[in-house]
Amino acid sequence: MKRINTALILCAGYGKRLNPLTLNVPKPLLKINNITLLENSINIINQLGIKNIKVNTFYLKEQIREFIYNKRFSCKIEIIEDGTSILDTGGGILNLTKNSEDEDFLVFNPDTIWQKEHLEVIKNMEVFYFKKKINNILMVVNKSKSFDQRLKGDFNLDLNNILNNKEKNFIYTGCQIINKNIFSSIDTKCFSITEIWDRLINVNKLYGFESTSDFKHITDLEIFNKLSKNY
Repeated sequence: MKRINTALILCAGYGKRLNPLTLNVPKPLLKINNITLLENSINIINQLGIKNIKVNTFYLKEQIREFIYNKRFSCKIEIIEDGTSILDTGGGILNLTKNSEDEDFLVFNPDTIWQKEHLEVIKNMEVFYFKKKINNILMVVNKSKSFDQRLKGDFNLDLNNILNNKEKNFIYTGCQIINKNIFSSIDTKCFSITEIWDRLINVNKLYGFESTSDFKHITDLEIFNKLSKNY
C-alpha cells in the first residue's frame, strides 16, 4: 500500500491569543502535561512510522531550532524558515513542500493535543486518501466533541465530502493530507490554506474524515490554562 513518508508541522505563527505566555516563548514550545506542543506532534508522527519531518519557523525561530537540536529526536527533522516575512498557513505549507521530492504530505498543527486515540483515524484517513486518489482531506470532528465549547463549526460533512453551508457542525482538527498539486494555480507566496479549501469546496473536491475522539485545541490563554489544570 502506498504510504506517506513526510510530515509537516506548522510552527511559524505568533501565538498572539496566548499572550503574555508567547511574548518570549513560541507557542509550539508551551507545555501541557510537561511536554511541549511540538514534541507531542513529533511523537504521534513517530508512532505513525513516519521518519521524515519538516518544520517551518518564523517567530522566535532560534528557540525552536535549539529545542529540536537539544532533544536529538530519532527521526529526521528539517527546519525550513518562512523567510523575511511570515507566509501564513498556505504559504508555509507550500514552502515546505517545495523542499521535498515527495508528492503527498501529512500536515499537523501543534495547537491540537494529539493523542494515541488519533492514530487509527489518521491511518484510515491515509488509506482513504490513496484509495480515492484525491488531493486534500481534512480530519474533522463534530463540534460537540470539542473541549472548547465556544468554537463554532467550520464545515458540514456529507459522507466524506466537505460542504460550506449554513449548517456547520464539524471543526477542522489541525491534521490534513495534501498533494502538492493543489498549489499549482497559486501565484503568491503568502496566503491562507483556507483559500485552497474554498476553491476545492466549490468543485466538490475537498474531503473530510471524521474523528470521534475528544478534540482538545489550544484556542487561547483561557483554554490553555483549563487544559493545563486538566492534566
